[in-house]
This record gives sequence, C-alpha cells and structure tokens, in this order.
Amino acid sequence: MNFLSLIENKREGKILAPEQIQEFIREFTAGKIPDYQMAALLMAIYFRGLNTAETTALTLAMRDSGDVLKFPKDKRPLVDKHSTGGIGDKVSLPLAPLLACLGFRVPMISGRGLGITGGTLDKLDSIPGFKTLLPAQKIIAQVQKVGCVICGQTDKMVPADKKIYALRDASGTVPSIQLITASILSKKLAESLDALILDVKFGCAAFMQTKSDARELAKTMVALGNKCGTNTRAILTDMNAPLGRAAGNWLEVKESVECLENKGPNDLHELVIDSAAHLLVQTKKSKSLAAARKVAEDCLNSGAPRKKWDEMLIAQGADLKAFNQKLARDFTAPFVLELKAEKSCYVSKCDARIIGEVIRDIGGGRLTKESQINFDVGVDKIAKPGERVEKSETLCRVHATDSTQAKTAIARLKTAFEISARKISTSPLIHEIIG
Repeated sequence: MNFLSLIENKREGKILAPEQIQEFIREFTAGKIPDYQMAALLMAIYFRGLNTAETTALTLAMRDSGDVLKFPKDKRPLVDKHSTGGIGDKVSLPLAPLLACLGFRVPMISGRGLGITGGTLDKLDSIPGFKTLLPAQKIIAQVQKVGCVICGQTDKMVPADKKIYALRDASGTVPSIQLITASILSKKLAESLDALILDVKFGCAAFMQTKSDARELAKTMVALGNKCGTNTRAILTDMNAPLGRAAGNWLEVKESVECLENKGPNDLHELVIDSAAHLLVQTKKSKSLAAARKVAEDCLNSGAPRKKWDEMLIAQGADLKAFNQKLARDFTAPFVLELKAEKSCYVSKCDARIIGEVIRDIGGGRLTKESQINFDVGVDKIAKPGERVEKSETLCRVHATDSTQAKTAIARLKTAFEISARKISTSPLIHEIIG
C-alpha cells in the first residue's frame, strides 16, 4: 500500500475508507510500516480528527488485529467496566466479585498505571503470588468457573493498540478523542461483552480536565460501543479529590477489601454500587436504577462478594495466608508520617493531582514504562472536602521508604489541602449519565 498518500490525505482533512484503515492496521501490526510514518499519521489524525465511520473502522481493525475472547453459551451476561483513570480509583477491585455474585461473567482486562494515574494491575501485583498475566484459555476457564477475572491483555490480544499507544505516548498524540475511543473500545470489544459501563472522569487529576471534554469523550465511546453491538453507557464522575481515603497500590487493595466488608469510604461504595446497578439495568436484570441499587446493596451486604474475592485470588495464584497476614498490618512501608491540622477547620479542597504526583515521586507510580514500582508507599487517611477536622487530627498519612522522603512528601502534601472556617458545599461524585 502507498502509506505516504494516506498520511497526505489525512493531513489535508480527507476521509479514509474503512478498507484503507483495515489494511494499514494489518500492515503496521505485521511490522511493514515504520514507526515514524505511523507517528506522522497519528499526528495528522490528532489535528484533523476522524469521523464516526473512520473511528468505527479503526476500532474494529484494532480489535481484530489479534485474538478475540470466545466464551461458551451461558445465561450469565458478559459485562465489564472501564475507567479513564484517577487517584485512588480502585472501583474495579470490589466491583468484579460483586458482579460475579450478581449473576454476571466478568472478563476484566485491565492495564498498568503511567505517571500519576494508578493501574489496576499494579494494585493487584501488591498481593503475594497473584498472577495478572494469564493465557486466553485460562481467562475463559476462570470466568466460566469463578465468574470473574482481573488480568492484563495477552500478547495476542489487540497487539495493534499496544504498538499504537506506545507511539502516541512518545509523539504527543495521546489527547485525541477518536484515538482514545479506539484504544479503549478495541480492548473491551475483544472481550465479547454484552454490556459495558464507562466511568469517564473529569477534574484536576483526570485525563479530561473539564466536564465538557469528558462529556464529548463519553458520548463518542457510548455511540461507538452501541454501534458495535455492546450495550454501552457512561457516567461522568468528579476527580478533583481522590476517590476513597487511600491512594497507592497496596493501600488501595486494603481499602477495596474494606469496601467488600462494608467498612469502606462512602464515595467508593457509591461508585461500586452505581456501576453494578447500571449493568443490571443495561442487561435487563432490573427495571430501574433504584431497584438495581437495592439488589446490588443487598448482594454486597450478604458477604458473598468478599468470599468471591478470595476465590478469585486463589484462582490467580495468590498466597491467601500471606495476603491476610499483610492485610492485618496497619502499614507495610518502612516509614509512616502524619500530616496534622494546625487548627480546627473544615477541609475546602483536597487536590488529587498533588497527591498523585507525591505518590508517583516516592515510588508508587511510573515516570517511565520501565520504572520499578514500590507497592507499599502511598497516602491514606485522607480528609475529604466538606469534612471537619479538629486541631491535631490527621489530614492524611504518608507511607514512605525513609524519614527524609516522608518529611519531603508531607511538605508537598500540605499544599494539597485548603481549609476554611465554615463548611463548604461539595459537588456530587456522579454528575451525569450518558446512554
């Protein structure tokens, strides 16, 4: 194929035919198109965009660049959830076993974090013995037997996305709504889902800073997901403050278990229940969101999802005894230091971006894809906007590798909090439903 002419056509704003898109994805995946030419096309797409037909063709071509999971016929619908990422966003961990107990099959293919955004697989890697890389047949078998799996994509699943994402990251073309849509949905469509709920976040620590940008991304993904045969819905959620009271890989696993035991923070609980409720409605298991929330609440209260969590861990090789011993400890990092309120006050702001940057810089996140993560560092006991804190009470607690690192982190964490003499009104966690 004459790939140069495709670059030139898109540079001039022309529309690419589905056959052209399918061919260049095949050729690029096979290593027949050099990275510098694909990077040029991605930049042309970034500036000129793709229409609906082009985005659909790109998504399906990327999905079909590798293996698509094929599940046996089963009365249990195949469902999943995807979040665009944020600080303390651990919803996937308690949600997967909850959905399994609600009569769903959950082939949750997840990713790793980069920069300040935490990755689900990194959180799970903090569990002793837990395996996040599984072959396709193991994924299918576990979903059929246990009801849920949380793992990474196999080498043969959506290889085009792996190659293209690496180029986007290196060429400054990540913030393209059409390319984001194709990247997310190609992986989710490769799971052969019946229904998908998308958590599209906006705010200071979100990929989409404004609600309008988040809405545009959500609408694009919902329309394309539905067009491709997967019942797709999105919720717009706030990511100006961290989700929950803990951020950092192991600390988020601990808080996820607390959520499964009905001892977790209210905002995490709300988002887990709401995500489950939407999928119940989308698959016609419930007639209304109110009824679906009640079903999800009752299921969580039953304790079955907590047992299902342990079942999933064992199925994926975790050492349950070592896990429970680690869970019983207040902290596992070498040094812990608290940031205390200097006076009685109300928290008016808790900047999730600053907290995420601190966690990344003390080793809890990646500066590059090759960075080694320290699973035990992080921040917990986070005071949230609207809450009253008395003098000398904790605003947050940092888990670090040594006292010097902890003190430096505390100094930066001070800037994440703003306080006021009066209680402020806080915005809702879930702002909008799309689809």
